[in-house]
Amino acid sequence: MKDLLRLRTSLSEEMEALLNEQIKMEAYSSAIYLSMSSWCNQNGYDNSAQYLEKQSGEEREHMLKIFRYVNDMGGRAISPEITNIPQDFESFRGVFEQALQQEINVTASFNRMADRCLKVKDFMTLQFLQWFLNEQREEEYVARRILELFDVIGEEGTGRWQIDKHIPGVSYSE
Repeated sequence: MKDLLRLRTSLSEEMEALLNEQIKMEAYSSAIYLSMSSWCNQNGYDNSAQYLEKQSGEEREHMLKIFRYVNDMGGRAISPEITNIPQDFESFRGVFEQALQQEINVTASFNRMADRCLKVKDFMTLQFLQWFLNEQREEEYVARRILELFDVIGEEGTGRWQIDKHIPGVSYSE
């Protein structure tokens, strides 16, 4: 009877493995954003520290959403081991360049999973991933807008302070 309770639905072992990789990627994103937050805090960029801490929480929520989906579908979600989180960053701008690169990597991973869903006709998982694909559009947009502040305002004089002051106001609207 116990085996009957854990029967898979449409989630293949391949998709389960890809989703578990994404769980790890989201956990890594959460951890690196938290590290970036600490670095910003130590360097006097309070608004950026708060923004990055909030981003860390959002990434953790994304991880848990995928974790629950895998379990709900009869798979086995794996709690990821996260290592090699940098604790120091080259510059204030470098923090946000790395944040944008991380978001681009996450988007690419979701796109690969969506492509695989189409190939194996896993429409349920594809529908689940749609929310994340929309979310990634916002994540990349905001990261790019933040980086543009460095070019528009400049870092000279009080520039970095001005950039930090504008961070909470950068948002996405459809």
